Amino acid sequence: MAIPQVCTAPERAYSPGMRWHIHDESEAWGNRWLSVRKLDVEQPDGDRIDYHAVRLKHVAAVVLTDGGQRVLLMWRHRFLTDTWAWELPMGLIEADETPAEAAARELEEETGWRPEELHELVYSQPAAGIMDSAHHVFHATTATWTGEPVERNESDRIEWIPLADIPAMIRRREIVSGITLVGLQQTLLNQLSG
Repeated sequence: MAIPQVCTAPERAYSPGMRWHIHDESEAWGNRWLSVRKLDVEQPDGDRIDYHAVRLKHVAAVVLTDGGQRVLLMWRHRFLTDTWAWELPMGLIEADETPAEAAARELEEETGWRPEELHELVYSQPAAGIMDSAHHVFHATTATWTGEPVERNESDRIEWIPLADIPAMIRRREIVSGITLVGLQQTLLNQLSG
């Protein structure tokens, strides 16, 4: 019996020739958070097309865990989808902030907890084909309670949830936010790998 050959992608599939080129870009609409853009794009095969995309500020989030293997989550209503779900504390990175500074600020504003030390957990680009926003997720294991959250419009309640409960919550669609999923799943993967 012959052993099947492993098929490999042609070398050109990974060469700089497969790069798309932007010839022109203009704003169709925008505000201080996002900009809807119209682009004149040349595809790798030479065809030029009109393309629309969103340029959005980058986002930072924090997975805050405690010694009891719990994570701090916020129960939030998202009016655009009219859904309720658990989310990590998160927010937009301002022009004068590093991702870590924004993550720490958002955690404290939204939950009342100030992280003592943040470590980069995971970086993602949630929709790189249509949006250029980068998501930076940090992990903290210690934090100081500074008082009630100053951001009153962010969540209905804030709770410490056992990490062991997270997979079932994801299956029940109680956790659906992309940055929250990425951050929590990376936390669980890190636990598995020791």
